[in-house]
Amino acid sequence: MRIALFDSGLGGLTVLSEAVKQLPKEDFLFFADTLHVPYGTKTKEQVQDFVRESLDQILKEDIKALVIACNTATSAAAEELRQEYSFPIIGMEPAVKPAVEMNRETGKRVLVAATPLTLHQSKYTQLVSRVDDHSIVDSLPLPELVTYCEAMQFDPEVMTAYFNEKLAPYHLNDYGTLVLGCTHFPFYKPLLSRILPDHIEIIDGSRGTIRRLRHVLVEKEILGNQGSGDIRFACSSQDPAYLLKMQQAFERFHSGANVMKVMK
Repeated sequence: MRIALFDSGLGGLTVLSEAVKQLPKEDFLFFADTLHVPYGTKTKEQVQDFVRESLDQILKEDIKALVIACNTATSAAAEELRQEYSFPIIGMEPAVKPAVEMNRETGKRVLVAATPLTLHQSKYTQLVSRVDDHSIVDSLPLPELVTYCEAMQFDPEVMTAYFNEKLAPYHLNDYGTLVLGCTHFPFYKPLLSRILPDHIEIIDGSRGTIRRLRHVLVEKEILGNQGSGDIRFACSSQDPAYLLKMQQAFERFHSGANVMKVMK
C-alpha cells in the first residue's frame, strides 16, 4: 500500500521530498491536478470539487494514507474529507505557530507568503488569531507565484524583479521570519535567501507535516518497513510531458541542486 500525496501541481513535490527523507521504507503516489492548477485563485467551492475529482482517481490505487500537500486545498476541503474516509488524511497549514514562537522575544515581525485563497480562509485567520498574541504576523499574497513555478520560470532576473516588487511595501528589517505558506514556494527559497536580509529565516510546513504523518502511521500501526521509497507519479491531465516534468522537478529539488537554474 502506498502513501498518496496530492497537490494542484508541482508544489507538493517539496513535501514529497521531506516524506522520502523521513519515511524511507514507504512507497508513494504523487498526484497533481494539472487540469485545474492553480488552486489559489479559485473559489473555495471550486477547489472542493477539484479535490473530490482528484481523489476519485487517487482511490483507484491501494493507499493507506493521504497527504494534502497543498495549503489551499487543505483549508478548503480537508475537514469534509476526514468525515467521509477512514484512512488518515494529513493536511498542510502555514508554519505560523513556530514562526511566532521564534520571534516572540526578538521583537521582530513574521511575514506569511501564501495564495490569496489560503490567506482569506477561516482556517488561516483562526490560526493567526490563536497563536499571534502580540500581533506580529503580516500576510503577503503572491497570486502569480504558483503560475510561475508551474511554467518552470526560475530565471533569477525575472524572479528577483517579481519578489522585489512584492516586498517593496514591507520594511524588511522589521521582520525575523518569512513563512512560505504554499508548497510551490520552497522552489524559490534559494533566491529568496539571496534577496532577503541575512537575519530573516525562511521556513515552511513540510517537515512538521511529515512528522505528523509519521506519528499517525505509528499510532495506527501502519508504518511501513518493507517499502523501497518507490515513487509513482500521476496527474489528472494524463499528460506524459507533465509527468516527465514532475520527475525532473522532484529530482532537482530533492537532490538539493539550485532550482533557480532553468530546468530543461
